[in-house]
Parts: sequence; C-alpha cells; structure tokens
Amino acid sequence: MTAAPPRVLTVAGSDSGGGAGIQADLKTMLALGVHGMSVITAVTAQNSLGVQGAWELPVEAVRAQYRSVVDDIGVQAVKTGMLASAELAGAVAELIAGSDALAVVDPVGVSKHGDSLLAASALRTVRTRLLPVATVATPNLDEVAQLTGVRVRTEEQMREAAEAVLAFGPKWVLIKGGHLAGDAGQDGGDQAVDLLTDGAEEHWLRAPRYDKRHTHGTGCTLASAIASQLAKGDSVPEAVAAAKKYVTGAIAAGFALGGGIGPVDHGWALRRPQAG
Repeated sequence: MTAAPPRVLTVAGSDSGGGAGIQADLKTMLALGVHGMSVITAVTAQNSLGVQGAWELPVEAVRAQYRSVVDDIGVQAVKTGMLASAELAGAVAELIAGSDALAVVDPVGVSKHGDSLLAASALRTVRTRLLPVATVATPNLDEVAQLTGVRVRTEEQMREAAEAVLAFGPKWVLIKGGHLAGDAGQDGGDQAVDLLTDGAEEHWLRAPRYDKRHTHGTGCTLASAIASQLAKGDSVPEAVAAAKKYVTGAIAAGFALGGGIGPVDHGWALRRPQAG
C-alpha cells in the first residue's frame, strides 16, 4: 500500500478565477508533493479584473469543515488566508489552538486589485487571537501597516515591522518586501527582499525581482508553499527558503489571463524539461 503524503489544510476563500485563494493553495500543495485539503471560509466572484462579489460562510459551516477533516484525516500543517470577519477569524484561531498542527497565517487584508477582503472589525481579532497561534505569519507591507501602523519604506525599516508583528505573538514572522520600491528589470537584476525572524535570529532572503504584471496569487502561493514544506519536516528557515524559491519561479512563469492581472504559474516546476 502506498503511504499517504504529508497533509496540509488550507482555510481560506474561494477564488473563482483560480489564481488565488483555495484554488492557488491546492495547486501549490500538489506541486510540492503534499495532500491538500480545504476549509472554505468565503466564496468570491472574482476574475483577472477584480472581485465582483464576496459571501462569507457561516461560522458553523467553517467549524464543521475543519472538524470533519482534522478529526478523521489529520493534518501536519494549516494555512490560513481570507477570513473576512471577526467571527470567522476567532473561530479559526480557536480551532488551530486546539490542535498540534503547525500554522502559517497569511493575514489577508486586500486583494491584488485593491478589494477589501477583511472587515475592519476583524483586525483586532487577527491581532489578539489569530497571530498568537501562528508558527509563521506572512504579512506583506500593506498588511504590516494595517496590523501595526508601521509603514515600511526602506529595507532597514523591515526590522521595526517584524518586531511590531512579533509583539502579537507569532513564533516567526516573514516580512515580505516585494512592494518596496526598486528598479526592476525583466532580467531580474533587482532583488526582492524578505526578512524572516523569530526575534532572536534573522534570515534575509533575496531573489530576483521580475517586472511582471501577472502576479495574482503570490501571497497565497507563498504561504501554502511554506505550510507544505513544514508538513514535510523542514525547519521554519528551511521551509521559507524553499517556498521563496518556488514562488519566485512561479512569478517568473506568470501568464496573461483575461483582461487584467494574470496568475503566477503554480505548475512551472512540473512543466520544466526533465534532465536526462
């Protein structure tokens, strides 16, 4: 009998266009060799142009999905994305706290198109209940500002941002510096810089920055890749380094879809010609 692969659960919203959310998470998990499972928190009407509508699921539906999966199948790692409301964020935090799974919290606030995906009333719950149960929190610079008030404009300020997020209780924080200003080129000459720290040790991760429009789903993909690597037994620094390498390749291979912002390519590594 074939042994089951590591199991990873995404708790997030559905992106009908397939570039982000649950759909991106499951594609990432498949590409990285783990068994992906899902708890859908919200349904969006979404395409390359933006989010045309969003409907959150009742808390009891989210809780039932989670319990159904965890109580029978079990999980090694959980990734959270769009949680929409304070009630959903609180319920998910409670569920994670009641398990021994590693947790990657992507504190999704707005979509790539600027559409709000988190009620203002939910911010306090994310800060006080969800971040404290995170093994790794993965905010981008806009989300750092939303959560802490710290506005990062230079690489040096990323340390201040990390300290502010760590104050809410996650074991590690990955400050994603992809939105820092820089002269990017198609040759990847400029660098996208992220800071991973637990307050005691620092890891600066640098990768080519690609001047590409089609980057929908980047945050979801990175968080899911980290969770996948953790489920496979990587340490947090190892998992984040491997995930950044994967998402950098996905960004480089991003493609046009529809009339707006296309997605990263989750299957880029699977389609590379095999050596030999």
